[in-house]
Amino acid sequence: MLSDLEFDRRHIWHPYTSMTQPLPCYSVSRAQGVELQLADGSILVDGMSSWWAAIHGYNHPRLNQAVSEQLKSMSHVMFGGLTHRPAIELCRRLVDMTGSELECVFLADSGSVAVEVAMKMAVTYWQGKGQIRHRFMTFKHGYHGDTFGAMSASDPENSMHRLYQGYLPSNLFAESPDVIFGGQWQEGEMDNFADMLERNHTTIAAVILEPIVQGAGGMRFYHPNYLKRVRQLCDKYQILLIADEIATGFGRTGQLFACQHAGIVPDIQCMGKALTGGYMTLSAVITTREVADAISQSEAKCFMHGPTFMANPLACAVACASLALLSENRWQQQVADIELILNRQLKPLLNSEYVKDVRVLGAIGVVETVRPVNMAKLQQFFVKQGVWIRPFGRLIYLMPPYIISPEQLVRLTDAIGNALSEPEITFG
Repeated sequence: MLSDLEFDRRHIWHPYTSMTQPLPCYSVSRAQGVELQLADGSILVDGMSSWWAAIHGYNHPRLNQAVSEQLKSMSHVMFGGLTHRPAIELCRRLVDMTGSELECVFLADSGSVAVEVAMKMAVTYWQGKGQIRHRFMTFKHGYHGDTFGAMSASDPENSMHRLYQGYLPSNLFAESPDVIFGGQWQEGEMDNFADMLERNHTTIAAVILEPIVQGAGGMRFYHPNYLKRVRQLCDKYQILLIADEIATGFGRTGQLFACQHAGIVPDIQCMGKALTGGYMTLSAVITTREVADAISQSEAKCFMHGPTFMANPLACAVACASLALLSENRWQQQVADIELILNRQLKPLLNSEYVKDVRVLGAIGVVETVRPVNMAKLQQFFVKQGVWIRPFGRLIYLMPPYIISPEQLVRLTDAIGNALSEPEITFG
């Protein structure tokens, strides 16, 4: 009989992993606070928040209680023709958090599905106005998920998506922002985007972008004025603006939502990842009354989308508990403290010949190396250092839970410094 890890290696497909030459896997037996306990008893400080979702850490008593209390009444019920208090409470909280303009909420399954929903909303909006618009515009180096619509709006040269070119719809990609967050703004930086929008605005359903932080497409941080100007241009040409806040929402960048760095409100906003504090898959798409009304005037007279597990009561209940924790506003100081330590610990790594750039914003720290890392070797090195960091490409980055202690965070940053001092491991 195969051991668990042998069975896993032979039969289970992990994300972005080959079945013939899979990356090593480490079996987790327990997660508590900011720590992952492996099956062999070793403890790892988590620097990933389980792909940026577990902002309150693991096994949180209030989130656990929310799930267990909800289980006593129901774990799931279809949302077609039925409703329930956890969904209503969650949507109340989201409407309150996002402001008065965004008021109509669609609850979906995952981040990628939220993007699909937002794109379908934009297309259906124009149908309701008697127009056919199927194209989307965005920046290069973006990432919006791995489903087909989301991939079509992600960087077409990204290795995750270029395999599907020819099948994906053809969308418009402006040059990605060059001026970094905190850099010197020049109005000419918007020329390419403005020109492309002017030439194509009658065919564009919406502009979609990740506000301030481009995530898996390169972990790039750009100037808030880009976002302000995009909002102004969308208003000028009466084009919808979709903000993909799946990775940036709920405090990660130092603002509750990254759009707030620019003081703008999108027409459609996607949320996911940290929405449930990393407990269950759930996403939300929230839009304006004007968009919702136009969709309701389309040929179908409704929005044609309905996931089976839409508004799952367990997920909604734990999301409410997660947002209640955020409403206590401890995250603001926590994220500020994380940013301070990341700047102090990571910026000196710019002196390394193997480092091209170091970027820090809120509870995000990125070390960009001069060439791609050897993920398998580097991850094994980090595990031996007692930390969980999952690099990709030329990026070694940290997005830890907000509750991380200074000592735990320094363990993570020290591990990155140690790795760069051993280039034969880092680059293999």
